[in-house]
Amino acid sequence: MKRFSLGLLVLVGCAHAPPVPSSPSGPAVPPPRGVEPHAGETHWKALRQLTFEGENAEAYWAFSGPALTFQARHEGQGCDRIYWLDALTGATRPISSGEGATTCAYSFPPDDKEVLYASTHEGGKACPPKPDMSLGYVWPLYDTYDIYKANADGTNVRPLTREKGYDAEATVCPKDGAIVFTSVRDGDLELYRMDADGQNVKRLTHTPGYDGGAFFSPDCSKIVWRASRPAPGKELEDYQSLLAQGLVRPTKLELYVADADGTNATQVTYLNAASFAPAWHPTLPRLLFSTNHGDPKGREFDIWAVNVDGSGLERITTAPGFDGFPLFSPDGKQLAFSSNRATAAGRHDTNVFIAEWQETRTREPGVAAAPSEPRPPDRVLEDVRFLAAPEQGGRGIDTPGLEQAAAWLERRFTALGLEPAGDAGSFRQRFPVVTALQAAPGTALELGGVRAQEGAFLPLGFSADGEVKGDFVLAGHGIRAKELGVDDYAGLAVKGKIVVVRRFVPDTPAFAPPDAQRRHGDLRHKAWVAKEAGARALVVVDWPLTGDKNAPAEAGLPALKPEGAQDAGLPVVALKRAGFEPVLEKLARKQKVSGRVAVKLERVLKDTWNVVARLPAAQDGTRASEAVVVGAHYDHLGEGGRGSLAPDRREPHLGADDNASGVAGMLEAARLLSGQRERLRRDVYFAAFSGEETGVLGSTAWTRTPTAGLAMKDVAAMLNLDMVGRLRDNHLTVLGADSAGEWRELLAPACAKARVRCDGSGDGYGPSDHTPFYAAGVPVLHFFTGTHNDYHKPSDSADRINAAGLAQVALVVSELAAEVSARPGRVTYRSVPAPAPVGDARSFNASLGTVPDYAPPAGTRGVLLAGVRPGGGADLGGLKRGDVLVRLGTHEVGSVEDLMYALNAARPGETVTAVVLREGAEVKLSVTYQESKRR
Repeated sequence: MKRFSLGLLVLVGCAHAPPVPSSPSGPAVPPPRGVEPHAGETHWKALRQLTFEGENAEAYWAFSGPALTFQARHEGQGCDRIYWLDALTGATRPISSGEGATTCAYSFPPDDKEVLYASTHEGGKACPPKPDMSLGYVWPLYDTYDIYKANADGTNVRPLTREKGYDAEATVCPKDGAIVFTSVRDGDLELYRMDADGQNVKRLTHTPGYDGGAFFSPDCSKIVWRASRPAPGKELEDYQSLLAQGLVRPTKLELYVADADGTNATQVTYLNAASFAPAWHPTLPRLLFSTNHGDPKGREFDIWAVNVDGSGLERITTAPGFDGFPLFSPDGKQLAFSSNRATAAGRHDTNVFIAEWQETRTREPGVAAAPSEPRPPDRVLEDVRFLAAPEQGGRGIDTPGLEQAAAWLERRFTALGLEPAGDAGSFRQRFPVVTALQAAPGTALELGGVRAQEGAFLPLGFSADGEVKGDFVLAGHGIRAKELGVDDYAGLAVKGKIVVVRRFVPDTPAFAPPDAQRRHGDLRHKAWVAKEAGARALVVVDWPLTGDKNAPAEAGLPALKPEGAQDAGLPVVALKRAGFEPVLEKLARKQKVSGRVAVKLERVLKDTWNVVARLPAAQDGTRASEAVVVGAHYDHLGEGGRGSLAPDRREPHLGADDNASGVAGMLEAARLLSGQRERLRRDVYFAAFSGEETGVLGSTAWTRTPTAGLAMKDVAAMLNLDMVGRLRDNHLTVLGADSAGEWRELLAPACAKARVRCDGSGDGYGPSDHTPFYAAGVPVLHFFTGTHNDYHKPSDSADRINAAGLAQVALVVSELAAEVSARPGRVTYRSVPAPAPVGDARSFNASLGTVPDYAPPAGTRGVLLAGVRPGGGADLGGLKRGDVLVRLGTHEVGSVEDLMYALNAARPGETVTAVVLREGAEVKLSVTYQESKRR
């Protein structure tokens, strides 16, 4: 670790070496004495000073008793030496020999019989030369530093590292003694992990900049460290130039947390200060650290605390000067730290103190006492918590939770001073959605003379209406998967007949992967396969294979609820097998079985709402008639269902990242823009869309009928926040950067202001609310922090949100919205060509570059095209916006799902005839599939 001293960033530890002290047992010191805490230091129950002269710091607790290792430099000594410190008496005894520079000592669990420290003694007995301060404030990185292990009494010193260059700043995992340390062995200051014996070295960080001072969490599942991230250009060049001289400038350091293997790294602080020496709270997901944040001159260093998600920033110490290097005792009851709070006037001592800790916060993850003025991470996290609370039930369409969210949004918009921009002077824009389905009279199933009673069968939500009479044919599990060598329809004559298939997939190795189970067990996919084979109706039943004694109990019938905007093109019902086994056995023996399937569904239409507000531009004299839209969807999956990746769990899918995070980011952007209206030439609209999870329904409704008297030609740009709560490695994906010629030049300064690395790319199409805007000719950006294992599962909860990162995303969005609003001219819409092939990669997923309208007018049969990608197969073949695609080659296309299945079955380079309806007339066009780039 590096040490900042006296608030002047004077290094006295972790990179300098001590000379031999005057006494082999260390200087005599008085016994510990009590010290009064300063005003505002509410976490101290009692405070004791243990050292009284010289520079004493980096006191790290032993695992088995009341003792600490620390480093000290006393009068007449050139640099630090490693000592033991008795936490009860203050007595010290040396560990290191006094030769060379030593730093960063840590004992090994569980019994402290061995210690770890870094030393330069094999490179020379004297202290290494001090750095050239004509270069400004810099730290030396002595290339003779290696990491050593020794017995607790300092004997039996042996090296753990032998790489040329700086190896230091090592700490130990409390569970197994694994070591995390900093090294330049690969050309940059990176973190590494090794076993307690120095074996199995693994690099953990890979980003240019100084990564150092890492600590394990109490259970060793996480690490925390300080890092600099010089911006590309002059900053990075200066950093690399100093590094080549064995130096580093530590004036801007932020805290990062990651899994113990270095994955899932998140930036915790964005203080734009020197923050260092982070330590884990013993019971809360919280960190203590030292920083000069809050002092404009950068001279005062205090201990602060922050939650690992970046919220709950709290100042712990208030004494003038330096307080740093906090570390909790193993039992979590005491905190050791270094300070010059008791230093006499005219001296420059830093001493070790121990405080009895009292916690004022709850054990609930992320909860912090409310500060007088909440910071952006606190605000966005509070918003996410409300939307993703179990009480909102997952915010599904036509649920109380979604209504509660809409009412809450109205209150939030009002509190932010925004004007209503919905229907009739309200915040809400209403649009109808199918919220429920009911089997109407006449729905029936007769199989081999046996009529199914109510409750024994149920139509599926994507079933077409209609009645089919005829023979039944059993087609196994209804799977056609050439890549798996499975074709349940091989040798069967099913054209014009009613097909019966088993639910789920066979219990064979070919279907063991979860993806294969989802794809081939999907009931709508089974319906498409049956229709492609010529079936007129489909019956699915959970019926085990003959002789399967380990078959699970019969699954309940799927719920009858809306599934997509269009039906599957044939009647589909699910049947309970009880009472039908004899008939099913006849089908299995290929005996004749006749009957009928009749489905009539009644659709329940209800209103749902977009919630829309307006921030008027303040530049009345130069105000433009156009508007900028900032949007995010606030609906989610409710209790799961078809879109869930945990389909067997009927419980609230909380949707914290998807998309409570986007709504929270939108609200924070609105708050920021409300305070700078004087920048705006164009009004800014904030739209919380509903119906995104069921097919971008709300954003489609808005683009068809913009609110508040707007027309789509008046919309200058649309900024969409969807899944922005998991910022990792401080890297933000910005999709749609090619949809306007000016986006990249606007993105760079906005991202630089937020100190976020942005990756801008791609056209304006994608599975979110920006797509209808781009299809309508509006430049768009989609802000996205990446997928994760909690996507569309109940586990997407608020405690997994990176609140600090989300707040920075909101800052990026607000800056972009302000700049687009303030420009004299509009950003220029670009119709982006389809991406070029990526190379020699085998793929059977084909693309035409079609952009479906996911919310077509009621009764549309086929896929209404919202657009086509320039240069894509559809564009080159002559398809265009407004066409209704009804056939591709041999495949009938009645819905978006049919199109997806047809594309999955096609091969790049294959040419087929596309049939479209254009202005009521049927048009046939030749199209060639291209390779999909969205795998």
